[in-house]
Amino acid sequence: MTGAAPPRPAGPIGYLGLGSNLGDRRGRLQQATDALADQAVVALACSSVYETSPVGAVADQPAFLNAALRICTALAPEELLEAVKAVEREVGRSPGGMRHGPREIDVDVLLLGGVEHRSPQLTVPHPGLLDRRFVLIPLLELDFELAAPRSGSLADALAALAVAEQDVRWAGPPLLTPDARRCSRPTAPSSTPGPP
Repeated sequence: MTGAAPPRPAGPIGYLGLGSNLGDRRGRLQQATDALADQAVVALACSSVYETSPVGAVADQPAFLNAALRICTALAPEELLEAVKAVEREVGRSPGGMRHGPREIDVDVLLLGGVEHRSPQLTVPHPGLLDRRFVLIPLLELDFELAAPRSGSLADALAALAVAEQDVRWAGPPLLTPDARRCSRPTAPSSTPGPP
């Protein structure tokens, strides 16, 4: 069937967090979203984009743009970590750097179905998930019923956080996912004459 969407990979629904505070911040978030397809990760939906003040030990740096993605992938947790690290490199993140410092792009694995995973490289759910308004707000925009294994409702976690501690401001509409790109392509008017 012409124009049909390609089949989506089998696998659980997961969620990624995106952040950037250097250069074309929104452009980098979009580049990361686009690059996931080459890593066997399908971006199904994106939250709105939010601007947030830096969190952590390095306060003297530009504000971040953040968003959350709903994804589908058959990758195991460590494979997904390798995939998002490859995306970060492709988008221009420099290796090393100061923890919580400025960065071109940050892609975090937040949730992966009901999976609980812990290794020296990766913890799922993300260990900062319940403490960060800039993560919870875009996640709940995608699914207000989301819950983390053992931790319960993300909406309850957000309600428990003080608004004054983390300033999160709406900064723009959702990034385009592959499905949204297909829908947004202009189509020729039906009255356009064909070749003679």
